[in-house]
Amino acid sequence: MQSKLNPVVLFLGISFLLLTVTGCTQKDGLTPQDPEVVVFKVHPERLVLKTELPGRTAPFLVAEIRPQVSGLIQKRLFTEGSEIKAGQVLYQIDPASFQAAYDKAKANLPALQLRADRYKEALIDKAVSQQEFDDADAALKQAEAELETARINLNYTKVVSSVTGRIGASAVTEGAIVTAYQSTPLATIQQLDPIYVDIPQSTTELLRLRRSLEDGRLNPDGTNQNKVKLILEDGTPYPLEGVLQFQDVTVDPTTGSVILRVIFLNPQGVLLPGMFVRTVIIEGVNEQAILVPQQGVSRNPKGEAIALIVDVENKVQQRMLNLDRAIGDKWLVSSGLNSGDRVIVEGLQRVRLGVLVRVVPFDAGRENSLTE
Repeated sequence: MQSKLNPVVLFLGISFLLLTVTGCTQKDGLTPQDPEVVVFKVHPERLVLKTELPGRTAPFLVAEIRPQVSGLIQKRLFTEGSEIKAGQVLYQIDPASFQAAYDKAKANLPALQLRADRYKEALIDKAVSQQEFDDADAALKQAEAELETARINLNYTKVVSSVTGRIGASAVTEGAIVTAYQSTPLATIQQLDPIYVDIPQSTTELLRLRRSLEDGRLNPDGTNQNKVKLILEDGTPYPLEGVLQFQDVTVDPTTGSVILRVIFLNPQGVLLPGMFVRTVIIEGVNEQAILVPQQGVSRNPKGEAIALIVDVENKVQQRMLNLDRAIGDKWLVSSGLNSGDRVIVEGLQRVRLGVLVRVVPFDAGRENSLTE
């Protein structure tokens, strides 16, 4: 005989089963209806901080060539745009009048020397007075000075370079009359190896860096602190590193910045004066840097940076952040987050403060799994 199930017993059994399943689902406080979010777990890391600043190249040395005597240019002895060595003769000024002055001074000297020697001997025998000897000796010294002046002026007819470097265009041609120490240079020589790069840095950035060092958030990076990398105008990196030489102590009132000067070797002549470049300067090392993906940071109506985190109870909480700068696709956070915090980076639009959420770990290498 077939038995029939009691409807009351059947209802109680189904209810017990539903309660059992529900109890198992809610043992951690979560249900399938709770929103799912992707979180990035904060882990402090060692970070070498760098700053990229624009700069402009400047010659290591600049020598403006001017004549030291007046006269007619007989010859120009260099090729414009060529490399010049220190001591190389650049121009020849007509030496005729200077040679004559030298020869005359030289010819007068022996007679004056003989006269002074004779007066010196006569002074011992009281044959001449002290005044007469002094006059003869003064005349000799004056003649010697005139000879030395004539020799110097004769040498100045050869206009030589005082530095090694590349010479520009000549401002005069053969046959031109030049004047001693004239205001217009005959030519200009620039030393380009090594070469300077001048970098303006805002006083705001300078003060921020100084505070970071004083507060201990940033540590000097030893010898690398003075190393500077260079990026050329076409985006290619310059193969040689530069060395930071000094920081100017005067603030430019028009730009509110100071000048950092870096020196680079330039053996191939790739860097030319006046080029615009970009420099990468090492500021220091942050041993406990906190980086979070930029999609996990937003702004409130006041413009303040905020992030939503998932606390230990899997509830959504808000944190106010202080941001330092962008590092790639992440923000460097100065304050507001701690090690172990779970920052929501996906699913932000479907949650609100205080609600329970289901957590999925963040994977930077995958596509976004949630639709905002």
